[in-house]
Amino acid sequence: MKVKGLNHATLRVASLERSLPFYVDFLGMSLVHRGSKDVYLVWGSAWICLLERPVSPRSAESVNTAGMDHMAFSIEEADFHEASKKLLDAGVSVVRGPVYRGGGWSINFLDPDGIELELFTGSLAERMKVWT
Repeated sequence: MKVKGLNHATLRVASLERSLPFYVDFLGMSLVHRGSKDVYLVWGSAWICLLERPVSPRSAESVNTAGMDHMAFSIEEADFHEASKKLLDAGVSVVRGPVYRGGGWSINFLDPDGIELELFTGSLAERMKVWT
């Protein structure tokens, strides 16, 4: 697979009202988009999404905890379908996709420990064209 680098990180948070001041006011990230349950922030060349989800007490069985939702990696569209096929052929657990959404092709899958990863062909600018 010819991955170019990290695309974005999405962090699951319990409350945007509580988390947004930390990332914007304390860390100095710039707000790009604010939705009802998500915000997109830029920090240098990096961008992240804060995704508000109900949070239950942290446990090994619980998916609804604060923390990382998934890690996305940039990949050229020309390489995307071959990479998706490789994941599917290997029996990797696919959470979503392959699908065109948010301005690019995307496939979300789980690593051996159940950590969700994504290959994504789009950019923040392309996503903002369809998200707003």
